[in-house]
This record gives sequence, C-alpha cells and structure tokens, in this order.
Amino acid sequence: MTIRLHGRTAVIALSAMLLAVTPVATAQALPGAAPSQAAPTAATTQLPRPTGPYAVGTEVLHLTDHSRADPWVPEAGDRELMVSLYHPARPGRPGATAPYMTTREAEAVLAGRGLPDDAPALVSSLGTHARTGARAALGRFPLVLLSPGFGNPRATMTSLAEELASRGYVVASVDHTYESAGTELPDGRVLTCAACDRIEAAPSDEVRQELSRLVSTGRAADLSFVLDRLTGHRPAWKNARMIDPERVAVAGHSIGGSAAASAMRSDPRFDAGINMDGTFQERVPASGLGARPFLMLGTTSFHTPGGDESWDEGWQHLDGWKRWLGVEGSGHSSFTDIPVLEDRMGVTLDPTVTLSTGRQVRITRDYVAAFLDQHLRGRHQRLLDGPTAGNPEVVFQHP
Repeated sequence: MTIRLHGRTAVIALSAMLLAVTPVATAQALPGAAPSQAAPTAATTQLPRPTGPYAVGTEVLHLTDHSRADPWVPEAGDRELMVSLYHPARPGRPGATAPYMTTREAEAVLAGRGLPDDAPALVSSLGTHARTGARAALGRFPLVLLSPGFGNPRATMTSLAEELASRGYVVASVDHTYESAGTELPDGRVLTCAACDRIEAAPSDEVRQELSRLVSTGRAADLSFVLDRLTGHRPAWKNARMIDPERVAVAGHSIGGSAAASAMRSDPRFDAGINMDGTFQERVPASGLGARPFLMLGTTSFHTPGGDESWDEGWQHLDGWKRWLGVEGSGHSSFTDIPVLEDRMGVTLDPTVTLSTGRQVRITRDYVAAFLDQHLRGRHQRLLDGPTAGNPEVVFQHP
C-alpha cells in the first residue's frame, strides 16, 4: 500500500513485527520480516543499559482531556491518553522492573503478522531498566515529551526515554489514542489504530495529506494537554515538583517528529524540538518557530537535501539555532527500539540498514542528549559543532 505525499511516493510499511504505518516512511517498500542474517537473538533479553548517573524510575498515567472529543472515534467520548513517565531516581532498594509493554498490547501489535505464537511474549518480556516505585531524585529537572511514529506504541521510544532519564531529564512518552496498533487502557480495553484505517481508506492523495496534517496538529494538542497536566495547577503526577516548567522540549519519530514542530508552532511553552526522520505534515511556517532551537535528525537515504521537500522548506524557515543531521547506514526506524526488537525476534525488517543495532542506539541517544543538554541546560556540546572522528556515520547537511 502506498500513498503519494508532496509529489513523491511514500510507503506505508505494514511490518511483520510492528504496525509501522507512517505517511513519512522510506522511499521504497520494506519486505515482510525475513530471518536475520545473524544467529537467532532471543538472547537479546534487554534494551541497552542507560549510561547516565541516575537510576531510572517510571510510572504510567491515564489522562483524559475533557475539553476535546476523540478526533478518530468521536463516539468514544473525551480524548484519553496513556503516558509513560521516566524520571531520575535515587539509589536504594529498587522496585519491580517495568514491562516493555503489556502482553495484550503486544498481541494487538503483532496480530496477523505471520510470526510464531510466542512472538507477543518475546516482545512484551523484553527487559527494561526503569523501575516502578523508585524514589524520585532530589532537584528540578528539564522535561522532554516524546511522540512515537504513526501506528507505533509509545513503548518503541523506551530506550531513548530511559537514557534521558538516567542523564537527568523527566520524560513523558505519549500514546496518541487510536493512532497506535495497540493501546491498553486501565479498564482493560485494547484500542487499535482507527486513524491508520482512515488514512488507508482515504479516496485520494489530497484526503490522505489532510488526514496526515490532522494527525500532526492533533498530536500537538495532545502534547500541550500533557504539559498542562504535568506542570499546571493540580498536576496529575505526584512527582511533578521535580519538573522545571521553564525547560521543556518536545521530540518525536516519524509523524511524531512532525508533531514536535506542530507543538512548537502552537505552544510557546516548548523551548526546543527534535524531528527524527519525519516529513513535516504541517509545514514549518515562513515566520519560523519563534527563534527556538530545532534539530532535524534522519536518514541519508531519504532525508537529505532534495529528498524530502518538507525538510528543505522547513530548514529555510527555521529561524533559531538549527542542525540537519543525516545518519549513513540508518533506516526509518533506526531512531526507535525497533532494531533491538528485530534482534530479539531474529528477523530483519529493513535489509538496507548497515549500522549495527548498538550504533543505531548510541547515535540516537548521544545526539538527542547533546541537543537537549545544550539548549535546556546551557552546556555547549562540541558534538553539535561539526563532524567528529568517533561518529563518521553522522553527516552535517548544509543545504
């Protein structure tokens, strides 16, 4: 299944492992899951360990925005969101390690993908490092909101969320309801991707483009609402006092990256933003984003000058500190947990990727953290000044 966006064909890849439906996917169709060329890797039992000085705590919030009906299933009533929070924690007796995702969510995500019967158990049992019940670290910390790719659950951003929390950030990873293949609510309902169905059934390219824009702007509203509930009057989280509301960033993968820009466009409380390999479904306005910093981090196979016109246009309109970084040998999902899940399952979803899983994880973590450290903490990062010998895969684009 393909859709045409901005004058070129973009692929919606229904991967055999995760429903990676995205209007901003790679420029060619990905095949179904093929056996990995490496040895079977069910022995990949954990996400990569966080590298920062803090232990990581986590808990899940169920939030309801009573000011909005759900845009995809209005009969469901008010907009509901599931949010995973990750925070710096104090050392001490740890609580239980949080599950990667629930078994029922994994079953929904993997349904009909032709994988072995134990596939949901393999995915849901992937080890994490964040612990429930962990005591919050003392101090006030910057806040980062994360938005996953279209069709992907918030769990696919876990490695990055844990890493940032270990480095001293509070992170809120948001499931945008009915835009994920599987979201389990506290009452036991497991919601699927109604928005994916709407886009797939769209009668024309123009309708698909408009629906994709509505995903981006709707997610911006979700992100602003989550920010309200974390930093406003009577916050929804018991540890909200550890958040510094004057230092807030928003980042996302694929259409979540577009949503990061949409959130900055509509809400001045977001101080900085990151788009990881996502076409801007709502274009960056000619007036810019209020001179706030923005990072574009993507593949060199598609998101290079001349490859995605929304990035060329967005780069010209960005009016603050900005970088356009390409990662050679990466794929559309390299900025998420999907490479780790491929190893876990012993399958290859994108045979064009030549980077090891370790390098994909390390590059994403290091450059995202460097951007946040520079712009939320005021600590100059040489990593962002230009190419480095230790990261030969990272290309500084200068269109």
